Amino acid sequence: MIAKHIKIEYVWIDGSTTPEGAPEYKLRSKTKVMMVDDPLKKIELEDIPMWSFDGSSTKQAEPDSSDCLLKPIKIYNDVFRSGNAIIVLCEVLNADHTPHETNKRVDLPEEDECWFGFEQEYTLLNKESRPLGFPEGGYAAPQGNYYCSIGHGNVTGRQMVEAHMDACIAAGIEITGINAEVMIGQWEFQVLGKGAKAASDDLWIARYLLIRITESAGVKVTFHPKLIIGDWNGSGLHANFSNKKMREIGGKEYFYEICDLLGERHAEHMEHYGADNHLRLTGQHETQHINEFSYGVSDRQASIRIPIKVVEDDWIGYLEDRRPASNANPYEITREIVNVLEMVKEPI
Repeated sequence: MIAKHIKIEYVWIDGSTTPEGAPEYKLRSKTKVMMVDDPLKKIELEDIPMWSFDGSSTKQAEPDSSDCLLKPIKIYNDVFRSGNAIIVLCEVLNADHTPHETNKRVDLPEEDECWFGFEQEYTLLNKESRPLGFPEGGYAAPQGNYYCSIGHGNVTGRQMVEAHMDACIAAGIEITGINAEVMIGQWEFQVLGKGAKAASDDLWIARYLLIRITESAGVKVTFHPKLIIGDWNGSGLHANFSNKKMREIGGKEYFYEICDLLGERHAEHMEHYGADNHLRLTGQHETQHINEFSYGVSDRQASIRIPIKVVEDDWIGYLEDRRPASNANPYEITREIVNVLEMVKEPI
């Protein structure tokens, strides 16, 4: 018997903030079960209705005027449910259909010339909110044996990480890799997208899938950029980016011009690159200090790393912005980078 219903999981970004009042960007979701006339017909965005939610419970409205709207903007395969089911990423609108102040996606252009490859670092936590692999009441052995490592005692949580990679592929996300990171319990996945909106959308849903998978295992995910203070690496959201000229023509002077413009806007960028990033960007643990800007070839302590392959390929390729915190909103990162690339854009 063919099901005449479709299960639609609406996913959106809420208005959560840190204790200091900085945006924290948490994900929310709820399910609509909808009748369909033709269960064999592929559902399109225009078939999915807008839906309201209680914005006063997500820090996006006041109780006396609480309705906010969910505008579907991208469909993904639902990897958790059987039958006819999809996951839909949504923008948040006010009741009058104007963009909500937490809706940072609306500021991005519709384009696919700028490519973004995000390196999303995160940490898995046990029920006591300690990184997996840290003993109760103490610390794990010092860093050195954990990055890209194998073996019991060196890595933990691999089954969930592998399940997440498979889920991203099944959902339709262009995930390009995973690896264990420098601190035990810390991992990274990479997502590639053509266009600021496409890359950012996929990263948000990849985060959603990760949280759902670890939820089932009784494990928490944190994107905090400096979970353990001391001689431990923080977590970043490195953003690799390029435009058509960088990929096809390039040139040392052109790459340096982009880097110099990024440096001129450094202070402004830091306002959009994630909460508590000052705890991570200390000038140590593969970071530049938050109040300084630098760039260099193969330099992982620089704000902007120029990959060695770019030089080997006669200055054609991409740049890596190492400044964003792991909890940053990719819509804001891509907006700031696209703005810089527009300043140097020339017809080719």
